[in-house]
Amino acid sequence: MKMEHFKEQSKYPYLLTREQAANFLGIDPKSFDKYIRSHDNFQRFMLGRHERYTIKSLIEFIEKHAC
Repeated sequence: MKMEHFKEQSKYPYLLTREQAANFLGIDPKSFDKYIRSHDNFQRFMLGRHERYTIKSLIEFIEKHAC
């Protein structure tokens, strides 16, 4: 992993909220919902009724689905 990814990751907790995940990706939370959360194969963790995401799962998803 590149050093800039490590520096960026240190700004966030291990498990991200929807808003934090969207912010990490530099997109609007509604775009995150439409283009990422809507995929069944996108990894998420449930804490009670709350979804959480890891930076690793975000990066892997983007790299896997890049054009």
